[in-house]
Amino acid sequence: MSAKKGLERWHTVLKAGNKPKDLAAIIREDAVFHSPVVHTPQKGRDIVVAYLSAAGVVLNGDSFRYARELVDGDEAMLEFYTELDGIQINGIDLIRFDEDGMIEDFKVMVRPLKAINKVWELMGAQLAKASA
Repeated sequence: MSAKKGLERWHTVLKAGNKPKDLAAIIREDAVFHSPVVHTPQKGRDIVVAYLSAAGVVLNGDSFRYARELVDGDEAMLEFYTELDGIQINGIDLIRFDEDGMIEDFKVMVRPLKAINKVWELMGAQLAKASA
């Protein structure tokens, strides 16, 4: 199962600090990222790494935790919870892996609306900081 292999790598990278070079090693060159706030898919390893690196800084604090994982073949759904500035965030990472366990498609969904607005604010700031 490619998702099981891929999820092991994903969790290892998260535990190691979600570093861009580690992310790049588990993401396909032609990967696609679907943001909860950007209406067009973001294509290519570099942009996917940029978004996931920023998300690691913004979301992956002390309160971040995955609550559930559902795996089916090459796809995985991971439900997460975290808190930002007193706002409870609930979201889903929907990840598709290739046959080698590399990430080829990554979609993030976040709720409620107040949480989406906070994620948009902080992710925008982090992406701007990273590109400067």
